[in-house]
Amino acid sequence: MKTLKEIELAISQLSEEELASFRTWFAEFDAAMWDKQFEADVAAGKLYTLAKKALQHLKEGRCTNL
Repeated sequence: MKTLKEIELAISQLSEEELASFRTWFAEFDAAMWDKQFEADVAAGKLYTLAKKALQHLKEGRCTNL
């Protein structure tokens, strides 16, 4: 596996077209990783307290419309 510095150097040497492709790939990769972590957190009950608090605020009229 390459070091972070090696990866940074390789990315800095990409052509504009390759960099655009890399950005697209990385955005999709990052979103998939975030989704996976979020789903794991939900399954583990890590968001239960936050959801309960948000629902309580809604019930108390402490929320504003976006």
